[in-house]
Amino acid sequence: MLRPPQEDFVGGKVNGDMLTSTFDLVEQMLYLYVRVVKAKDLPWKDVDPYVEVRLGNYSGTTRHFVKKMNPEWNQVFAFSMVQIQVSVLELNVKDKDDSVGRVMFDLNEIPKRVPPDSPLAPQWYRLEDGSGSKVKGELMLAVWMGTQADEAFPESWHSDAATVSGADALANIRSKVYLSPKLWYLRVNVIEAQDLIPVDRSRFPEVYVKAILGNQELRSKVSGSKTVNPIWNEDLIFVAAEPFEEPLILSVEDRVAPNKDVILGICLIHLQYIERRLDDRPMNSKWYNLEKHVIVEGEKEEEINFASRIHVSLYLEGGHHVLDEPIDYSSGDLRPTAKQLQKSSIGGLELGILNAQGLPLMKTKDGRASTDAYCVAKYGHKWVQTRTIIDSLAPKWNEQYTWEVFDPCTVITIGVFDNCHLHGGGQARDSRIGKLRIRLSAFETDRAYSLSYPLLVFQPTGVKKMGEIHLAVRFTFSSLMNMMHLFSQPLLPKMHYTHPLIVEGNWNDKQIKMDKLRYQASQMVSMWLSRAEPPLRKEIVEYMLDVKSDMWSMRKIRANFLRNMNVLRGLITIRKWFYQICSWKNPITTLVIHVLYLILVLYPRCILPTIFLSLSLIVGWNYRYRPRHPPYMDIRLSCADGAHPDELDEEFDTFPTSRRIHTVRIRYDRLKSVAGSIQNVAGDVANQLERLDSLVSWRDPTATKLFVISCLIAVIVLYFMGFRVVTLVTGFYHNVEFCRGHCVDLLQQPVEKVASSQIPSEVIEVCP
Repeated sequence: MLRPPQEDFVGGKVNGDMLTSTFDLVEQMLYLYVRVVKAKDLPWKDVDPYVEVRLGNYSGTTRHFVKKMNPEWNQVFAFSMVQIQVSVLELNVKDKDDSVGRVMFDLNEIPKRVPPDSPLAPQWYRLEDGSGSKVKGELMLAVWMGTQADEAFPESWHSDAATVSGADALANIRSKVYLSPKLWYLRVNVIEAQDLIPVDRSRFPEVYVKAILGNQELRSKVSGSKTVNPIWNEDLIFVAAEPFEEPLILSVEDRVAPNKDVILGICLIHLQYIERRLDDRPMNSKWYNLEKHVIVEGEKEEEINFASRIHVSLYLEGGHHVLDEPIDYSSGDLRPTAKQLQKSSIGGLELGILNAQGLPLMKTKDGRASTDAYCVAKYGHKWVQTRTIIDSLAPKWNEQYTWEVFDPCTVITIGVFDNCHLHGGGQARDSRIGKLRIRLSAFETDRAYSLSYPLLVFQPTGVKKMGEIHLAVRFTFSSLMNMMHLFSQPLLPKMHYTHPLIVEGNWNDKQIKMDKLRYQASQMVSMWLSRAEPPLRKEIVEYMLDVKSDMWSMRKIRANFLRNMNVLRGLITIRKWFYQICSWKNPITTLVIHVLYLILVLYPRCILPTIFLSLSLIVGWNYRYRPRHPPYMDIRLSCADGAHPDELDEEFDTFPTSRRIHTVRIRYDRLKSVAGSIQNVAGDVANQLERLDSLVSWRDPTATKLFVISCLIAVIVLYFMGFRVVTLVTGFYHNVEFCRGHCVDLLQQPVEKVASSQIPSEVIEVCP
């Protein structure tokens, strides 16, 4: 699935055609930059001025102003010099279709600017007419030659987008950098309430607390003490985004009927005044007054203050990290939320998005199929979006981005999409072309890679290759000791293990609550980025964060089972090796193992050193088979290439289902059969564990008596014979019994077959 690297390169040089500046991972692309700042003293009073910038067949225009003699545009135009054959740059100041004046430049005289040089200062230029004579009016300009490393590149109008018109459409094709919001876990410990005033005093109130934060709503259980002073002592956990714009609303309600609740009081709390906890110390609680709203005459709302109060402990969890994506594909910054607990970065990640090849046609516009591709890369809190290459199946971006790295055991996610918002798309959604993840620990540090990865997308018809993307990646670190220290630390902050976020309920309930919190976090990130300008759209963020990755899939069940078997194949290999030792397949190896076993028993302090030495030798032996380039997703490992069509249809079904009852019934029966197999395995494990427990709990008196007698005999044997002698006798006895049984089976076979066997004759002679 992975094409071998085209060429590994160091220092940012590939095929001898690379930059030596900060953009050293991507190909150098030469651009002509034109910054149109403003104009003054234009000749006509009722002029509607704009500037047309023309270079050969490419032209761009500034914004139009109505009746303004001194307009200010401050716009930048970037013309790619790849296919430019002309030698003159022309700028025309126009009023509707009439020319006010122009300025012309010879390309050979335009200065070159290499970052990080200071920006070129704009200058005033007198306007000329068609004959070259000076006319009234001046235009302030800055013209220079540069590369995509120029700071004006992201905000400039590109000649590649000459067919795109409109300010919104132009904003959608430019490269942008986005930052995710800072997320906190908000813990609301609802303790009790006092002096509630129920509507119906003739009944015991059934009171609960409803907490609302933005679009999140949680409810406590109904208080067991059905009085006007209810007690809950229950935790409600939310995800909050900083800056805290939405207040927390606590509503105490009485369930007077199955579908009828009455509000007894409301409390509004602003989060910016809430205390932040950095460790597991207990936090102070506080009493809040409850307010009741009464509707008068069906229209007006009257606020009534009374003595009812609610006792709540509120704080923001700063020692935890808010997860917004699956932990298996954690991306970047996994530090605690609180800034006081965060450590500095250990290195940097540089990503060069070079080009793509073989992209499919994604949409039809003006009766012609086309693709307007752009890339989105996400690592930690930083998202980047490249510019959109218009109408190309082999786009060349050549853009480079950098990230700070805080943990090497993380991944960077890169997605390729088709822009559907350039020609009045309205409510259209950008189409997915493909996505890939690269684990940073797979890279050798301080070495640059140039790799082509296939773009795979999982569709209802199966896995489909959507082309390839060419990337350049380099991972550097500042301190080897910090790197080694991080590998010895857990992935998440310490508070996740010493003081888990959710402690109540069984494992399944905890997992469901954590999944809900992760979903809320991803929705907050999606809403935040969709409010940027231009927006990073919701479908893009959800696809990059794998929002629906926890949905049921028959393919995933099978893939996870095969993954477990693949990991356990080492135990199967050891079992086969043990069988070969006991059956004397290789007499020399068997004798060596027996001698080693004798030494380890007589000198137990050599056991652990021998184990670690063996592991070191095995790892050293596997060095020859190490991967030569970072691995990519194996569709065979995920069972994506052999999934049944009905399983694919089930995986892409909506939730709740939208399929017919007959189809759902068939899938339900299949799910019952799979769950039955899992149930049987779990039952077998439980039976064996219960049998062990019954030996000491006298559930089976006879077995318990025999177990006690066996333990006493073992005590006597171990005391008088010693542990070493018992271990030697047990090991050799097991080997001899295995060999005896194997030889008996062979002797019962025809003589000619025994003669042709691989067992040495001296072993057969010792067998009775």
